Amino acid sequence: MEAEMFNKRTDLTQLNTAVEQIRETLGKIIVGQKDTIDFLIAGLLADGHILLEGVPGVAKTLSAKLVAKSIDASFSRIQFTPDLMPSDVLGTSVFDPRNAAFEYRKGPIFGHIILVDEINRAPAKTQSALFEVMEERQITVDGHTYLMDEPFMVLATQNPIEQEGTYRLPEAQLDRFLFKIEVKYPSLEEETAILLNQHQHRLDDSLKAVQPVLSIDQVKSCRAIIKGLHVEPKLIEYVAKITHETRNNKSLYLGASPRASLAMVNAAKAFAAMQGRDFVTPEDIIKVATPVLTHRIMLTPDKEMEGLTTNDVIAQIIQKIEIPR
Repeated sequence: MEAEMFNKRTDLTQLNTAVEQIRETLGKIIVGQKDTIDFLIAGLLADGHILLEGVPGVAKTLSAKLVAKSIDASFSRIQFTPDLMPSDVLGTSVFDPRNAAFEYRKGPIFGHIILVDEINRAPAKTQSALFEVMEERQITVDGHTYLMDEPFMVLATQNPIEQEGTYRLPEAQLDRFLFKIEVKYPSLEEETAILLNQHQHRLDDSLKAVQPVLSIDQVKSCRAIIKGLHVEPKLIEYVAKITHETRNNKSLYLGASPRASLAMVNAAKAFAAMQGRDFVTPEDIIKVATPVLTHRIMLTPDKEMEGLTTNDVIAQIIQKIEIPR
C-alpha cells in the first residue's frame, strides 16, 4: 500500500526531457544564471509572463531571445521608447481604397513569444495597450476582438538604475507578470568563462546554431500535464497564508492580490514537474514566493527610507509562517 502511494501518477518523462534540452541549449551560450534560466522555463511551462530586471549587459535580452529560439514558435521583439504609440504594439486599421473599407493590420504583439525590451521606457498610454492581451490573451480594436495564438508569453526587460526617460510600471500591469526575475552580475569565474567563450566563438555563430527543441504542441502538452499536478489542501492554505500576511504586514503599504496566490500555486507546480515530481512540496512554494511576490507588494515610505527591500519582507513572512509537513 505504501509503495502505491509513492508511485508516480503522472508520466513526466517528456516534460523532463524537454526541460533538460532547453537548459542545455541556453547553457551553451549563457554562462551561469542558472536560476534565471530555470525561472524562464518555469514561466513558459506555467503559462505566465516574466519581467527581467537588471543593469545593462547582464544578458537579459539574450536570455529571452534564446528561450524563444528554443521553441518552434513565432517570435516578435518590440523596443519600447517614449514616443511609442499603442497602435505600434497592437496594430491599426488602414483604409483600403480597392475595397473602400478599413483593413486591420496586426501589430508585433501577435506572436507566440513577445520580447518587450526596456518596457519602462514607454508612457502609460502605451503600457495600457498590454493590459488586456497579457491577462485575457486577446485584444480589442475598433470593436473587434482578436484572440492570441497559444502559447502566448510576454518577456519584458527593464533597467532598475537608469531613471531618465523611464516610467514606473502601473501596479495593475506588474500584477500580470508571473515572475519578476532580478538578473545579477556574474561572479568572477563566470565572467572569465564569458570572456573565454566570446574569444573562442562568435556570439552570432552560436545563436545561429541554436535549434528549436520544443514544438508548440509539446509546450501545450507540458502545460496540460502541469495543470493536473497534485497540490495538498494544506499547501494551498500555506500559499493563502503567505499572501494574506502581505496584506497585514506593517512594513507594506500594498499587499499581494489573489492573482499572486494563483501564480504561486501554478509556479510551484511547474518547479515540481521540473524536478521530476508530480506533487508540490513546501520547498517549491518557498522557491517561487519571492519572484512571484516581489513586484506585487509595496513598502511603506518609512521602511523604504530605512533601506528595507520587498525581498527582505517576503523572507520575514516565510520565516514567520509555519511550514506544513
